[in-house]
Amino acid sequence: MRRVSRIAVAGVATAALAVTVSACGSSSSSSSSSSSNKDLGLALAYDVGGKGDQSFNDAATAGLDKADKEFGYKSTAVEPQDGESDADKTQRLETLAKQGYNPVIGVGFAYAPAVKEVAAKYPKTTFGIVDDNSFTAKNVANLVFHEEQASYLAGVAAAKATKSNTVGFIGGVDVPLIHKFEAGFKQGVQDTKKGVSVKSQYLTETAAEGGFSSPDKGESAAEGQIDAGADVVYAAAGLSGQGVIKAASAHKIWAIGVDSDQYKQDALAKYKDSILTSAMKNVEGAVYTLAKSVHDGKPETGEIRGSLANGGVSLSDSNPKFAADTAIQDAVKKAEEGIKAGTITVKTS
Repeated sequence: MRRVSRIAVAGVATAALAVTVSACGSSSSSSSSSSSNKDLGLALAYDVGGKGDQSFNDAATAGLDKADKEFGYKSTAVEPQDGESDADKTQRLETLAKQGYNPVIGVGFAYAPAVKEVAAKYPKTTFGIVDDNSFTAKNVANLVFHEEQASYLAGVAAAKATKSNTVGFIGGVDVPLIHKFEAGFKQGVQDTKKGVSVKSQYLTETAAEGGFSSPDKGESAAEGQIDAGADVVYAAAGLSGQGVIKAASAHKIWAIGVDSDQYKQDALAKYKDSILTSAMKNVEGAVYTLAKSVHDGKPETGEIRGSLANGGVSLSDSNPKFAADTAIQDAVKKAEEGIKAGTITVKTS
């Protein structure tokens, strides 16, 4: 079913926004004058899957909520529409910039062409692009991460947890960004326990085919890997990962979450006992820090990369069984220290 675009407005209920839904997706318009633009706060343009994915987009939302609470902002977050074009994304970002939101953040690499175009038109507005550094501009912050490092730790955990010596990786879309997750995970598994087989699968070739937004595709892929003997499955697939976690729970095997601490997500509470850990990246912190930099009058720009060393990526330990397993904990700690010290270099492809 086609998702209907919506605008989620964060902050106080009196935010002066008039919402207009057009054929090319959601857009906002505001009656605020330019003199009050400084009070509007930030704007998020969500990636595929939108708010409620319990993963990537929700992490960005948490950053927005924190900024709103601290700075009294009246921020906004705009949903994507299925099958939209770069022109639709460009129009969305331009509308937000014109209204006076600052910063304006495209959540996901798919926004790169739109951010590049709109940032040139609004040089006094700070833009952020999550997961892309294909271009630079004086008023753009490229918020990127060493996903492969957290994925390596996930691989270490998987190798220590498996009893069948078969584990699985499910990527949402077959793109270079997700290749980093796969590469790190495989290396972590292989460096930890020789002879463990890693089965890899991508749900779709393009995001438009639903690789990041189809829990049913994730569930089906996980069922196939479980049938083939996998007893730990790691998904880097956005909203589709919920289906992987559901399948893992049904078969009483381990799932490894991604981006957010999925053990703590309310929507996944009934499956949480099957979520061993999550390979997290601090999108929340990146969004908040960019908003704070604009608020403080010193906007961040250029490449800002999260790593294990600076806390930009990490492995969660919310599941008590994971936290209490000394063999896993010792192996993960040793690997983390090696990555930070440079004695372990994690592959990206």
